[in-house]
Amino acid sequence: MNLSTDMFPEREASADSGTDGSAAGGTWPPEAGEYFVFPGARGCHIAVSTLASIALAEDLARLAPRGLCIVGKTETENIGIDKLIRNTITNPAIHCLVLAGRDSEGHRSGATLRSLCERGVDKRMRVVGSPGRRPLLKNVTRTEVDAFRSQVRMVDMIGCEDADILAGQIRTLARQTHMPCGEQEQARFVKPLAPAPVDRVEAVEPSKVALDKAGYFVILPVPAKGILSVEHYANDNRFLRVIEGKDARNLYSTIIGNGWVSQLSHAAYLGKELERAELSMKLGFKYIQDGI
Repeated sequence: MNLSTDMFPEREASADSGTDGSAAGGTWPPEAGEYFVFPGARGCHIAVSTLASIALAEDLARLAPRGLCIVGKTETENIGIDKLIRNTITNPAIHCLVLAGRDSEGHRSGATLRSLCERGVDKRMRVVGSPGRRPLLKNVTRTEVDAFRSQVRMVDMIGCEDADILAGQIRTLARQTHMPCGEQEQARFVKPLAPAPVDRVEAVEPSKVALDKAGYFVILPVPAKGILSVEHYANDNRFLRVIEGKDARNLYSTIIGNGWVSQLSHAAYLGKELERAELSMKLGFKYIQDGI
């Protein structure tokens, strides 16, 4: 997901189309995510991860310091880092990765990236020395990890949530030559690797949903009490029970946990309708249950 064109159209208009920041053989970045990318920025050699500080990415994108190529969050120590690696090695213009913002609690994606830069991965593709819960990189190869470590220098600004300070550091870095984190002397250029193909399935209209043998539900918002009331009926219309709660999550967790739904499609429908019902009470619109 490239958010920069929608939220900051002025950046698109001022972009320099002569940059070498595009990925070889296709659109860059190849991995979907919530980030701001400036492919036309002159001298855009710097990527920034704001870790768990989501608003910081937007603030920095608005400042758009010279040298900034891409900025976004990295909240998890596995899939998030997988995507960061793939988006980096497919853009040979990126030479520097800045880590900033608040590290994610439990996941410790920032500390994991720091460990990855310093120590790499073991035979199981586990980041050596990471304090994260599951720092296993399952969607990249060792060759890709090595390419990443050879391509970029990592700048540790973890804890900094001031966009102005961060922008100033980026401008300074843009004037410096790079030194990849896996190298101590002259950096060697590593040809970016093409992303591995993945199955892409187009969503289709659902077929007619069969009745759930466990019965059906009637959802009734009760704004006066601030609750949702869910009536459970057997398919012969016998009233079985009523489940009450203040939010959709607790309700569908209770229903699923007690085995009162037996089909995945019914569980998905129930979750969707409970969220709509909860939203109706928050926003004050009339809730009409779909399919009733």
